[in-house]
Parts: sequence; structure tokens; C-alpha cells
Amino acid sequence: MHKTPQIKTAVFPVAGLGTRFLPATKAQPKEMMPIVDKPLIQYAVEEAYAAGIRHMVFVTGRNKRAIEDHFDTAYELESELVASHKDELLTLVRSLQPQDMNLSFVRQPRSLGLGHAVLCAEHLVGNAPFAVLLADDLMVGPTGGLPVLTQMVHAFERLGGSLLAVQEVPLDQVRRYGIVAGEEVEGVGNERVLKVNNIVEKPSPGTAPSRMGVAGRYILTPGVFEQIRSQPQGVGGEIQLTDGIARLMATEAVYALQYEGKRYDCGSKQGFLQATVELALTHSEVGADFRSYLRGLKI
Repeated sequence: MHKTPQIKTAVFPVAGLGTRFLPATKAQPKEMMPIVDKPLIQYAVEEAYAAGIRHMVFVTGRNKRAIEDHFDTAYELESELVASHKDELLTLVRSLQPQDMNLSFVRQPRSLGLGHAVLCAEHLVGNAPFAVLLADDLMVGPTGGLPVLTQMVHAFERLGGSLLAVQEVPLDQVRRYGIVAGEEVEGVGNERVLKVNNIVEKPSPGTAPSRMGVAGRYILTPGVFEQIRSQPQGVGGEIQLTDGIARLMATEAVYALQYEGKRYDCGSKQGFLQATVELALTHSEVGADFRSYLRGLKI
């Protein structure tokens, strides 16, 4: 069985403008919008940390300073909590950046696509496999099961090649995803794995090779950097990550994992509201009262 180094670095492309949530995102990053009491970016960082990753790389842009501040030490706030003997809140605030977690920030100077954002992190990733997490996609593992990125890390250790998280999507929604097709891989435990032989960015329903849509989680080998760097710009002058992965398939195997769990598309208002309601229902502090409130609504 193929054994590969542990994934040590996660890249978070957070330079997008969040125009679908204007005016809320005019002065704050969309990644800082909260689901109940945690911003989207924190859910993604916690997922990476749970998978054993300790180096978090944020590819940021203008007006994204709040993300850095969120994970930084807030001396005034901590002093106030100490003076007020609010020990539980103090512990919560200090838990945002555990002592063994390292943070790096790099600017994406122009909006040239997801592939370009990943390329901006190359000098921080080095010549090693790494994870990419899109905070817009809030991923929740199955009840009592492993978080999605942890499932991927375990599969990557068996497979040794780049790995994409995929889910089956309705045919009328394939134009919103990168769509993959391939052959099932046997002998990788209980996981449902495909060896990808085709990947297309946002195809029309009539030309989609399957209904397997890529969710916002990737584990990539460093070979993808050269493919992204040498590829031509796509539609709108953007450098797409999907194109880089497609080119990588010519030189090494790329796999897709049908993960267990649920994805909330928090880049859309509908998905953001669904995540807010469903995560509130399971929240230890407000869940029971919120459930009672919803039952009392006349809908």
C-alpha cells in the first residue's frame, strides 16, 4: 500500500470580493460572515487542524485584514475577560490559534482565478503535497464520523495522488461545478474512489461527462504548480485550478473521493441560510430553544 508524507500545509484562497452578499461584504470579508457564532473561515481552519494540518496559508486581498485579526491575539479583549473572570470565553478566544498552529498570509494582487490564488502560495507550500479548502463550502462530516478533510487525508495516504472531494449533483446544477468522470478504484477500504480521466469546468447539462461535482476540498501534489504556471489563461483572463488539474492528469494519477457528510454552499444566500438553521439546531447552547422556536412558527 502506497504511503506518503502527512499533509502539513493547507491553503485557503480568501481574496474573493463576495459580491453575492453585498452590501454585507462591502467592508468585511465574506469569509468572516458567521454561521451561528463562528465565521466561515474558522470552520475551514478547524477542519484542517482536525486533519492533522498545522500550517495554515491564507491567500488574501485588499479588505481582508479582519481574517488576520480574527486569528491574532486580542490583548485588550483578553485583558477585559480576565478582569471580568469570564474564563470560559477567555479559553474560547485563545483556542482560535493553538500554540502548535502556524499562520502565513500572502496577497493575491489581482483577481486572476482560483488557480492563480493557489500559485501565490507556492513559495510557502514548498515541494510537498498540500490541501486547499474553500471557506464558502462549509463541510460537515457524518454524525459520529470523520470530518471531510480527514477522510481525504486517509484516502490520500493510501492512494498517493492528488485527490478531489466530489458529490453527485442534480443534472440541472452541473453548470455550477467542476465535473469529473472516471473509473472506480478497488481496494482502498470503504471509500468510494474514482480515478479521474476527465474534468470539465462548469459544463452545460448536455455536455457534462457525469454528475460528479467537485466540492471545495482538494489535496494536491506539488506538480500542480508547474501545470498552473504554464497553462494559458481561460475565460475572462482567469487561471483556473480545474485546468491545472486536467493538465496534471497527463503526468500523474488524479483521484476523486465521494466523501461522507454534507456540503453547504455558503457562497449563496440559500446555502448560507440552510447552514445557519441546521447548525443552529445542533448547537449545544441554542439548539433546543431554537428548535422549539421553529416549531412554533406558522410557515
